[in-house]
Order: sequence, then C-alpha cells, then structure tokens
Amino acid sequence: MQKTTAQVLDRLRGDDTQGQFARFVAVGALANVLYAVLFVLLADLGSTPANLAGALASSVLANELHRRLTFSATGRVTWLQAQWEGGGLALAGMAATTVALDRFDALAPGSGAAAHLAVVALVTGAVGLVRFVALRWVFRVPAPARTALAT
Repeated sequence: MQKTTAQVLDRLRGDDTQGQFARFVAVGALANVLYAVLFVLLADLGSTPANLAGALASSVLANELHRRLTFSATGRVTWLQAQWEGGGLALAGMAATTVALDRFDALAPGSGAAAHLAVVALVTGAVGLVRFVALRWVFRVPAPARTALAT
C-alpha cells in the first residue's frame, strides 16, 4: 500500500502530461468548491451577482494555482499574465456553456434541471480539456535558444 501511495504522489508531482492533468483536475475541483460556496453565500443578492462573484473568484484562484502548481510556471509567467490568459479562456468557456444551454432550450424546451446539468457537464468537460491543452501551451517551458555556429 505504501508503495502505491508513493507512486501516486510521484505521478502527481511529475511535470509530464498525466501529472499536470491530475493537478489540473484537482485545482478545478477546488475552484468549483469555492464557486459553490460563494454562490450559496451570495444567493440573496440574486443569481447573476452570485454567479459573477463565484465565477470571478474561482477563476482567479484556478489561474493562480495552475500557474504555481499545475504547470510550475511561477518563474515564467507573472500573476497578471496568468489572470489575463486564463481569464480569457474561462470567459470563452462561459460563453460556450451559455450558447449550449440556449441551443438546448431551443431543441428541448421544458427540459428539467437534470438535463440542463448534463449539458453543462458535457460542455464544461469539453471546455476543460481545451483549457488544459491551451494552458499547457501558455505556461509551457520555452525551448532552449539555439546558438549560431561560428564558421
């Protein structure tokens, strides 16, 4: 059992795709918990302000944790860069979810909450995969500079 735990921890610490993806998912889960807590705490203000506050706070947290933990990019990417690029990707994801729900409502009017949650889960999963690939590129380690050969 200890060997398996050590192997899992080694995998989580690795900078390969699997390690980064595992950390990406963990950060996403944490950010979603923050979103849910803020949404519930601010629900009396209305769903739009609660959604905006939750989305903003969870996105800022996720972008920073991805910069620091998921992609180990602290020395290569500033906090502002991470927020700008990660925030842009988050906005694109919110737009995709909104469009998908609008289309779903047009195709299946009167569908229940479970169907809407399924649409959100599918779109969010797809957007998450695209976001992971994009952030891997944004936070990547630059290739070493080539030096010119003296002739």
